[in-house]
Amino acid sequence: MTSSAVLRLGTRNSPLARWQSDWVASQLGERGVDVELIPITTRGDVVSGPLGSVGGQGLFTKKIQQALLDGQVDLAVHSLKDLPTDDVPGLALAVVPPRAGMLDAYVSNQWDDLDQLPEGSVVGTGSLRRRTQLLRLRPDLEIREIRGNVDTRLKKLDDGEFDAILLAEAGLVRLGLAARITQRLAPEVMLPAVGQGALGLETRADDVVVRELLAPLDHAETRAAVTAERQMLAALRGGCLAPVGAWGRVADAVLSLDGVVLNEDGQERVFASHSAPPEQAADLGQRVAENLLSQGAADLISSVRSSTQNRDAAEGS
Repeated sequence: MTSSAVLRLGTRNSPLARWQSDWVASQLGERGVDVELIPITTRGDVVSGPLGSVGGQGLFTKKIQQALLDGQVDLAVHSLKDLPTDDVPGLALAVVPPRAGMLDAYVSNQWDDLDQLPEGSVVGTGSLRRRTQLLRLRPDLEIREIRGNVDTRLKKLDDGEFDAILLAEAGLVRLGLAARITQRLAPEVMLPAVGQGALGLETRADDVVVRELLAPLDHAETRAAVTAERQMLAALRGGCLAPVGAWGRVADAVLSLDGVVLNEDGQERVFASHSAPPEQAADLGQRVAENLLSQGAADLISSVRSSTQNRDAAEGS
């Protein structure tokens, strides 16, 4: 941290990223810590096309992490669902604040819930996880890729390009757009992404001063839940863009974790669920992953990657 006692926070410029960074800055401000926001444009902000075909993991995080390592900023705020599970030498996930809504949101201007969508309706999502789970539920729907920030996606819906779209509940709520949510999809219907709805505050591993300033923002139950989810994903070697869903939660001092992996059309699916004390979060994530792997999860993930690569090659030829 700089000697001026102003914490430099690296942030993407999207409205949601700025909301998240403003929230962290306000929390620190209430504790007497001055924060300066440093805008950083990541590769994920400028590339077009499906994320899986333009580099996938770390598109929204690597440039900010490099700014941390280079000493240009003191703190980064990530959406944990975008943060790869591989450790970056020299950096540490210092704080995980309380999780917001972690569900997926169904948004439509015509149909009040997913079951009402007519056969052949066009649904937009940029997530392979959402696509595969939706196809398992409704193989009669047409799923199309959608990119852009939340406002851009909502405008495409309003312009009639889609009959419905799927978004993260947390993003809509944080942007004051909760009224646009037509239906929150329960975990029994669609398991969320690993880390969905949670923020991760990353610092340099040796920056003791900054880590002490951030410590009051940490939420033990959320950290336990996302630690289990992220360990599961790491053990599966799935990456942020794989068709993997997870739901970690603490109730009555017990941490439970559900995990799911699907193939590309959603018709093949493996599921596992286990519980443990919160302090054994990483071990729990490993156990769920091993259960999924024993059921063939690695083959499902590999088949999806091969299909994606073949499709991208065909489109580029």
